[in-house]
Amino acid sequence: MMTLNRLMRAIFVAIVISWGVVTHAQRLVVNSDHADGVYKAEETARWSIHWYGEGETVDTCTFVTRAGGKTEISKGNIVFANGYATLETQLKTPNTVLLEVRVKTKNGGEYRAQGGVVFSPDKVTPSSKRPKDFDAFWKAKIKELNAVPAHPVLEVGESNKPNIAYWKIKMDNIRGTHIQGQVARPIEGKKFPALLIVQWAGVYGLSKPWVTDRASEGWLVLNIEAHDLPIDQPQEFYREQSAGALRDYPAIGNDDRETSYFLRMYLSCYRAAQYLTERADWDGKTLVVMGGSQGGQQTLVTAGIHPQITAALASVPAGCDMLGPDAGRDPGWPKWYYWTKGRDETRVREASRYFDVVNFASRIRCPVLVGIGLIDQTCPPAGILAAMNQVKGAKEIILLPRGEHNDRNDAHGVYNRRCYGDWLTALRQGKPAPIEGVMALEE
Repeated sequence: MMTLNRLMRAIFVAIVISWGVVTHAQRLVVNSDHADGVYKAEETARWSIHWYGEGETVDTCTFVTRAGGKTEISKGNIVFANGYATLETQLKTPNTVLLEVRVKTKNGGEYRAQGGVVFSPDKVTPSSKRPKDFDAFWKAKIKELNAVPAHPVLEVGESNKPNIAYWKIKMDNIRGTHIQGQVARPIEGKKFPALLIVQWAGVYGLSKPWVTDRASEGWLVLNIEAHDLPIDQPQEFYREQSAGALRDYPAIGNDDRETSYFLRMYLSCYRAAQYLTERADWDGKTLVVMGGSQGGQQTLVTAGIHPQITAALASVPAGCDMLGPDAGRDPGWPKWYYWTKGRDETRVREASRYFDVVNFASRIRCPVLVGIGLIDQTCPPAGILAAMNQVKGAKEIILLPRGEHNDRNDAHGVYNRRCYGDWLTALRQGKPAPIEGVMALEE
């Protein structure tokens, strides 16, 4: 494994002056004494808590710290002295810690702030071992997919941008399902680097600029729906699907690896990547996959199962460390561990192992860029670190100390600038991934 010093050369950290989640005009702010939020195991993290509620008298202030976002370490009351208080947290084992502070004022106001830190991030390990037949299962599923001809059907559309060609696309997938998406590329030119964009969670259509903007930069772009749905229907159509057939779609078939909703989704990504490699206008060299949240989950899975992916860019990826609660950590969305109502818990948790990003990560050989929010409770940082520590290729990890799951107040800004400004620019030009630091993970 990496030493912490080597890891820190490999981690690009978003450092801000104040990185607690702050609401109500900056009344409550949480900081740690390491601005990057990184400590070695057995070091002490010292928190400072500031109350700026002029004109509001604090009635009570409480705190709770949780290792891995789940296991309670400490809790109690906080007494401010001139609007200032301190706390200390120490962990002997590698993990993350989430601090939550709540203030109630005498006039009925309620305020909340959070802070996140990580101890020995290079040593966070998965909560369980990979299933022995993991590779055999996915080899069989890809064989099942390859037995179904793709039959890509392209429908020409208006790009609304000069010199950009645009199509809607539909392909066949396993078991009578389909892949639906959109394609764009520059009109001028014969060969282009390829970019596959995969989608975050929810049921919605695809926005045309998601492909045409990247095509304007010089990419051959394919953007696919996570679902077997047309891409450009009115919003009411997607609302009806979300309330009907796709209600709670992550739980569909989640007690069997053969029926999980994510089986079709993952294979959609594989086929989409394969389609790009078979186009005559691909340059034959660059094939990038990118996405955030559920899209980050699909990004890392695709990089793990498709051998021609040359780079993967994943923001706050979902699907990491599904059995995290067995190690006292909160699992990543879709949190199948808890999604067991009316099902056999053991079967659900066993099936989840075959869709867990942690178990695909060690198969990734291309450069990877990943953004991790230290206060993200949807896709908790410990699980993502457990996954990234399995990646044997080059990687850049961007820790976002004030990063929630949603990009509020530009909390994901450092990742976005690295992704869109540096990585995509270099990769489009055929240059190596512009990795910050020494990234190779030692065996």
